[in-house]
Amino acid sequence: MRRLRQLAARTPAGRQRYVDLLRALAIGMVVLGHWAVAAIGEDATGRPTGRSALPDLPWAYPLTWVAQVMPIFFLVGGYANAASLTARRAAGVDATAWLLDRGARLLRPTSALLLVIAGGAALASLVGVEATLVRTVGWFATIPLWFLAAYLIVVPLTPAMLALHRRFGLLVPSALAALVLAGDVARALGPAELALPNYVFGWLAVHQLGIAWRDADAGRHDAHPAPRAAPARGGPPARPAAARERGLPLSRRAGAATLLGGLAATVLLTTVGPYPVSMLNVPGERLDNAAPPSLALLTLTAAQFGLILLLRGPAERWLRRSRPWQAVIAVNAVVLTVFLWHLTAAILLVGALDAAGKLPTPPVGSAAWLAWRVPWVLMLAVVLAALVAVFGPVEARTGRAGSASAGDGRRAGGGAAAGRAPAGRGWRATARTALTAAGFAAVVYALVVNAETPRSAPEPLGVPAAALVAYLVGAGTLRLLRSGWGSRG
Repeated sequence: MRRLRQLAARTPAGRQRYVDLLRALAIGMVVLGHWAVAAIGEDATGRPTGRSALPDLPWAYPLTWVAQVMPIFFLVGGYANAASLTARRAAGVDATAWLLDRGARLLRPTSALLLVIAGGAALASLVGVEATLVRTVGWFATIPLWFLAAYLIVVPLTPAMLALHRRFGLLVPSALAALVLAGDVARALGPAELALPNYVFGWLAVHQLGIAWRDADAGRHDAHPAPRAAPARGGPPARPAAARERGLPLSRRAGAATLLGGLAATVLLTTVGPYPVSMLNVPGERLDNAAPPSLALLTLTAAQFGLILLLRGPAERWLRRSRPWQAVIAVNAVVLTVFLWHLTAAILLVGALDAAGKLPTPPVGSAAWLAWRVPWVLMLAVVLAALVAVFGPVEARTGRAGSASAGDGRRAGGGAAAGRAPAGRGWRATARTALTAAGFAAVVYALVVNAETPRSAPEPLGVPAAALVAYLVGAGTLRLLRSGWGSRG
């Protein structure tokens, strides 16, 4: 508590606390949503199984419009990445060094999860547990990594997308939304695989809206706008503050219009249009609004952004109080750990209850099932709190030692990469940038391979060996580059 008070007291006046609150709320709602819709049963052999309860709860489909908050995470990510990159460039740090710091914040807690899963799976396989069962457990535990794969594609594109925003403004997310619509049309007329590019276009559109939000915010709040000259490391010239603010209106009136317009469009697309009402995956439906993102998900994102603008004033006033802000700081220090381990907490709890013969398996939608939601979530929270206590320091240390704070575009952070970025633009800098891109590509490849490997595949390490090797090579390369390897002659 003392450290939290110190961090709260040292918070810069210009920090956008609301952005940090939104990140914490988004991840918290994802966790609660996954726990709430979990349906636990037994297979023919008596082993516990898990699935989504949504197919049996059509009355709950409209509630997914509130529960689907992953767009908020990408929206906040766009804001934070634009703020951080702008600050680091102003401090003389190149985009590659910034990206290495950003990658460390994401990959260190992810590496902890994967190594623990692989180690535990290897031990289970050595004592004779079936490889298919080992994979099933590993598959459930790594479900959260599908989101990370998409985010690790979007983050390295931030420098290019920020430059495009400075040149074309809101035309960029509009063009990306048009590409999402084209993907939706393609999968409606042909194979569903034709919409796979929407994983990039859809989340990139939401991330781009966050970039536009931050740029407009900077124009509204900066007392001394940056000069129009190009910043250090060849960054694009800053647009005048007035131009940035005109790009994305942030008033309450604009928020109300965006909320109502987004809701109206979403209602039309899901009633008159061909899109399903549910914004979460419902097994068995050919069209999924979230995997990959659909046009309906983007219109819902617009409605959510409108609500964010409407609630901003009261939320910012509340966050000026010490205790609420300390709570936000505490959650954000381990927010990725919470997300990555929340399904592992469910696996551990189910295993413990089953071993004790106390695992309830009431029919989905029954009164007993609904009543079980409260103690189920409370017990899961206890298990997750224990996991965060063990693995949270991995993320918290990375955040303290890493780059500029996510919501603060006015100060540059420290970090190894900041101090060791190569000064020149010769072959070393080019090779370093290429290796950084290759490292991210290897990590994304590994996460995609894991997600695409069936949960019934015989994998004695819980995750495919090829995926684990690719991940370790990619993450290891990024770690070496961040430590300064290859940046000096």
